[in-house]
Amino acid sequence: MRSRYSAYALHLAEYIINSTHPNNPDYTDETTIWKQSILEFCQNTQFLGLKISEFIEGETIAYVTFEANLSQNSMREKSRFLKSEGKWLYESGDFTDKGSH
Repeated sequence: MRSRYSAYALHLAEYIINSTHPNNPDYTDETTIWKQSILEFCQNTQFLGLKISEFIEGETIAYVTFEANLSQNSMREKSRFLKSEGKWLYESGDFTDKGSH
């Protein structure tokens, strides 16, 4: 989770794409459009902090609950990661908008 947050902050769209599981609703083979969407989000967002509150790791599934402070708002998410070929991939997340700063 920390690496994905850092990748967003550093505008590393390729890393976000490569660390997303194919089951994720945002996943697409149209990587050019997907990359543009990620970069647009990154350019319009300031990443102000990340706090991990819970981490549960199994053999093939992991859950990370975190709060991210962004320029537009603060969000809390419980992310689900699946291990594929030895690599953790972001599959889904349940999140709530914590409101504007």
